Amino acid sequence: MKVKELLKLLHKDGWEPKTQKGSHLQLIHPTKNGKITVPVHGGDIPIGTLNAILKQAGLK
Repeated sequence: MKVKELLKLLHKDGWEPKTQKGSHLQLIHPTKNGKITVPVHGGDIPIGTLNAILKQAGLK
């Protein structure tokens, strides 16, 4: 999955950008706890990283 597709999916679930440092974007949610860090390196996100992000977001 591309970074752009993942960010679109997270945005639909209510996650909003908080800060970006270098090539890593942190997202927060108004009702869910915690924050998610998404690497914005271009290309596909490795499957292990993608699964971890989806799990943290409560989407998997």
